[in-house]
Amino acid sequence: MSFADRLVLWLHIAFAIFTIGPVALAISSTPRYIRRRDIAVLRYLSRITMMFTAASLLVLVLGVVLGQIDHAFSHPWLSVSITLFVVAIAFLILIIREQRRAIRALAEAPADAGTAAPGSEAQLLLGDANGLGAQQVAAPPATAHLASVERGKIAAFGGVVNLLWLVILVLMVWRP
Repeated sequence: MSFADRLVLWLHIAFAIFTIGPVALAISSTPRYIRRRDIAVLRYLSRITMMFTAASLLVLVLGVVLGQIDHAFSHPWLSVSITLFVVAIAFLILIIREQRRAIRALAEAPADAGTAAPGSEAQLLLGDANGLGAQQVAAPPATAHLASVERGKIAAFGGVVNLLWLVILVLMVWRP
């Protein structure tokens, strides 16, 4: 293996470590901050996910170049790895979309919270534990529910993406 071949291999490994790791962390952290309704952190995590997803495309490109250098395209593990990587990127695009929807829903939630008229069905009557009376509390708006639905989707898609990358790692190391 020549110096150029080794350089491509090292770049492929370095980009895999330094792009896939932060994406995995960002998508795994997103549901927690949706639950906490921390929009500033969610925007930051969404930006990280978008930037590192784009940068992780270099892992794919360098992997294809490496496969071409080694004439390994006839091996099924490489074709399966490339296919799984493309599927993971498609899931990451869906995750970015869901992150944006959750951010939008949470940003709109405070505006919706005050729209329920007193005495309407959107108001809940909660009794006090001491029996001193009851207080009216606004029910959570539909946008907050939408954010929790997006949280579930992000968690599910993120788990699938991380599992896909684990399978790719096993294929790269084991090379059946």
